Amino acid sequence: MINQRQVVDFALQRRALLAEVRSGRVGSYEACDASPYLLRAAKFHGRDGDQPCPICRQEPLTLVSWVYGDELKHVAGSARTPEELARMAGSFAEFTVYDVEVCRACHWNHLVRSYVLGTGEPAGPRRTAGR
Repeated sequence: MINQRQVVDFALQRRALLAEVRSGRVGSYEACDASPYLLRAAKFHGRDGDQPCPICRQEPLTLVSWVYGDELKHVAGSARTPEELARMAGSFAEFTVYDVEVCRACHWNHLVRSYVLGTGEPAGPRRTAGR
């Protein structure tokens, strides 16, 4: 089990956006704007959700986890599977995960939650090129 810290849930923002779309104040084309990069990440790194898309209701949402953190270096800003997240949580002191739900049919996407993973131990001493 991965120990998630500093969890932020974006359910209220999601609910507000969906209400705006259903009322017609926001067009579905504005809410369904997933980038090609996000859609590819959903295809190769995402995991199927248990809810249908709230816009098109054609297929279940896909959940994509993005990782960011200073310690991650070149890995920062990439999508990762749950298995990779578990392995990374034991290898790095701290990094942030952003879970994004994506509909691969209509391109709906929304940030679901963010949380911090890692060992929680301070990173080792920084080394410079001169040392």
